[in-house]
Amino acid sequence: MSSARTLVSPAVLARPRGRAVYWTVFTGTVLLFALAFLFPVYWMVTGALKPPDEVARTPPTLVPEKWRTSGYTDAWELMQLPTHLWNTVVQAAGAWIFQLVLCTAAAYALSKLKPVFGKVILGGILATLMVPTQALVVPKYLTVADLGLLNDPLAIWLPAVANAFNLYLLKRFFDQIPRDVLEAAEIDGAGKLRVLWSIVLPMSRPVLGVVSIFALVAVWQDFLWPLMVFSDTGKQPISVALVQLSQNIPLTVLIAAMVIASIPMVAMFLVFQRHIIAGISAGSTKG
Repeated sequence: MSSARTLVSPAVLARPRGRAVYWTVFTGTVLLFALAFLFPVYWMVTGALKPPDEVARTPPTLVPEKWRTSGYTDAWELMQLPTHLWNTVVQAAGAWIFQLVLCTAAAYALSKLKPVFGKVILGGILATLMVPTQALVVPKYLTVADLGLLNDPLAIWLPAVANAFNLYLLKRFFDQIPRDVLEAAEIDGAGKLRVLWSIVLPMSRPVLGVVSIFALVAVWQDFLWPLMVFSDTGKQPISVALVQLSQNIPLTVLIAAMVIASIPMVAMFLVFQRHIIAGISAGSTKG
């Protein structure tokens, strides 16, 4: 009720009519926002359950007249979804591990070890955020091609490490960890790596969860870079395969494939939403 008092005066809320109007407006607003976000999901899921002629009908049907699950089974088989989903899992997992390890180490060094020219190095890293992503595509491709990493997951893993935003996010969180806690561990004989492993990382679980989500989603939804480095169809991730294999595929099958491809990310968000919110809203460190 405290949030309500910031919008409506207590005198109005004390009246039955004012309270009824407030909750009616509040409930209606929440339902409209929920409908705006959930209706596209409903439309995509039910679109794969319709026959092809019903999907293309004008005006469209809100509820399928004929329910068919063959769109999902055909998508699973015709578009080789198990292979491409596994490729995506391998690429996303490798990029996540590389990024988490190296960005955490770099952020810890810049935050707590205070290297020479650390501020200059951090400024140079943050300067890369102002460079358009499209401007880096050609240099990255030429580098990967010269190293012979085309059609190799390393072509996804290694560029993912250079994520200035996640590095800065980790550094800002490490800056908030009290220096007294680290000094107490050092007095007990803990080295720099032991402090990082036993003190810093356990206290940084919220921000590590946020960085993990960002790293996984970035690889899962990327299209242009995997399209350039994976010419072998059998090694392409799901984002590229949906486009490459969509020729001569019924629309319902393609919609079903998109639904299946989106399930892992939706499930991951639902499972880890508490960690995401905690990491983003973490303004102080608790011991």
